[in-house]
Amino acid sequence: MFLLTLLFFIQKFGESSQNVAKPNIVMVMSDAFDGRLSFDPGSKVVQLPYINYLRELGSTFLNAYTNSPICCPSRAAMWSGQFVHLTQSWNNYKCLDANSTTWMDVLQRSGYRTKMLGKLDYTSGSHSVSNRVEAWTRDVQFLLRQEGRPVSQLVGNMSTVRIMEKDWDNTDKAAQWIHQTAARLNEPFALYLGLNLPHPYNTESLGPTAGGSTFRSSPYWLSKVSSELVSVPKWLPMAAMHPVDFYSTYTKNCSSEFTEEEVKSIRTFYYAMCAEADAMLGQVISALRETGLLDNTVVIFTADHGELAMEHRQFYKMSMFEGSSHVPLLVTGPGVKSGQQVHQPVSLVDLYPTVLEIAGIPAVGYLSGNSILPFISKARHFSKNDHPEWVLSEYHGCNANASTYMLRVGHWKYIAYADGRSVPPQLFNVTLDKDELHNVVLKFPDVRLQLDKLLRSIVDYPKVSAAVQIYNKREFTVWRESLGRNYTEVIANLRWHVDWQKDIPANQRAIDTWLQKTEWLKS
Repeated sequence: MFLLTLLFFIQKFGESSQNVAKPNIVMVMSDAFDGRLSFDPGSKVVQLPYINYLRELGSTFLNAYTNSPICCPSRAAMWSGQFVHLTQSWNNYKCLDANSTTWMDVLQRSGYRTKMLGKLDYTSGSHSVSNRVEAWTRDVQFLLRQEGRPVSQLVGNMSTVRIMEKDWDNTDKAAQWIHQTAARLNEPFALYLGLNLPHPYNTESLGPTAGGSTFRSSPYWLSKVSSELVSVPKWLPMAAMHPVDFYSTYTKNCSSEFTEEEVKSIRTFYYAMCAEADAMLGQVISALRETGLLDNTVVIFTADHGELAMEHRQFYKMSMFEGSSHVPLLVTGPGVKSGQQVHQPVSLVDLYPTVLEIAGIPAVGYLSGNSILPFISKARHFSKNDHPEWVLSEYHGCNANASTYMLRVGHWKYIAYADGRSVPPQLFNVTLDKDELHNVVLKFPDVRLQLDKLLRSIVDYPKVSAAVQIYNKREFTVWRESLGRNYTEVIANLRWHVDWQKDIPANQRAIDTWLQKTEWLKS
């Protein structure tokens, strides 16, 4: 009898130990965090102690990219492990269905205790009416400014630490959950925390439909920025811009004059907002350390996309330039190499298979990504078959008047548009031309042909672009008809940034012209 009891105890203890031995997984996803700040020389501009902590104890991916440089489609790719064109996540309004299976769902079904807090933003139906109408009507051959002019705003004093209260509340909840729930679990857990920072704040003076064009921070966080290292980026003349970049600059309300002081202030405040986001990451790491869970937890820090912060005469994202498309990706935890820097290009779709491999769960079904563990695992050796040499990003939303496809291979960045013929492509050597000011597509025709062939083998991008146009036309028509006689009034009160007080007749004519131009959508 004693022997049977002992065997039963050993069996149950073994099951529990095996289960707990699976590592916990914590992901903190920021919004609009420039990945170049996670390693030198960008990391010297602002103090980011907890990102530095992850870099020293874990591995840093130096060429990590979003799969779509805008909030919802990017997160849809991360949660589903599939490219944007496969899930048809065309804009902030059209992303995944609410019942789509995410990697968090797979973890939960496999015995993990799961918790999701903060900004999720990967399902259809969210974001403003203005945002979706701008995406649907981007082919209208008429320019209207769609965003507020970017500005910086100082708040508080040296004791003002918690500026983005919503993020801090969610971070507090995450730390509390770690202390009160995770620390008592017998099974492994997975925690996701989504932050809004350092995404710019809505510009309240522009009304309820205004987008995020205010870079807000306090003296406390500004003191973390080395102002002497804040650069003023070089700009091409408006006349020399690529047509899609010209459209983006204009619709983002950046085509007017900016002083160097304005540009440097916006960039300084953006870096200060990054420092505040880093402190939230730090609170999560501290909670894991205080509960003794850190040693058995894989911590991942990343972002949905970057922030241009006035590079290329733009702010926001919606661009394939590095500031917008390059994201941070740092991983630390049991079995992960310390101080490792990985040059291989990777992207957010790689996180789905990575998380499953961390948890020891086989992937089922088609995934666009590949696990990044072979690059950073102490127990595995990388082979060329583990990951393709390229990454794909695509964009189909507002503030860009053509579907955009970016392929990053080695030191080349190739950007194709629309059907591949109507809009000229771009080619940058991002090693020699870090500012991406020299489009060398005509200088290297063989490289262009090679990369375009590779791109078409990954995605039939002319076909996808045509599908997006059909979708935009259909959705705009349905929305317009749903408004009936109220259409003209509603469309005129969206966030077109014209100065009504200075020249009301001229601005009314601009809206009237835009309305006339949209008539083609009805045909």
